[in-house]
Amino acid sequence: MTQNSTNQGPKIALFEPDIPQNTAAIIRTCSCLGAKLEIIEPCGFLFSDKRFKRVVMDYMYEKEISFYQSSKEFFESKKNQRIILMTTKASISYTKFKFNKNDTILFGRESAGVPENIHKIVKYKLKIPMKNNMRSLNIASSVAIILAESLKQNKLI
Repeated sequence: MTQNSTNQGPKIALFEPDIPQNTAAIIRTCSCLGAKLEIIEPCGFLFSDKRFKRVVMDYMYEKEISFYQSSKEFFESKKNQRIILMTTKASISYTKFKFNKNDTILFGRESAGVPENIHKIVKYKLKIPMKNNMRSLNIASSVAIILAESLKQNKLI
């Protein structure tokens, strides 16, 4: 794991991401908006994947990214920090929630979300309201929506 403890703002965490283009787009979003990115491995792709490289362009090294070898390592490092899980299974809208400056906002795997054991250990669960009969937004779009709201609420943009 690599970490930079100087970051004083929201952190975006990805649980075992499996689509390289989405992760690359999220890296760019975090880089441009000044958020730290945390990736819980294993990833479903290699960072040398041409699909990843095409989207991430030169943003990969502008922003420090923390890698956790497992969800156990991730949660142990967050013992005294607030984690918010974004999930379509939540009942509370992100618009009704007060984000704190140093929250870690966790997004599940594109293909499967997060396992039930993680749902059980995370206290705060939020959703992005959608029209009826819609399944989910693209994760990169979801990250941008939630990160912008957190930054706005905490007057960081």
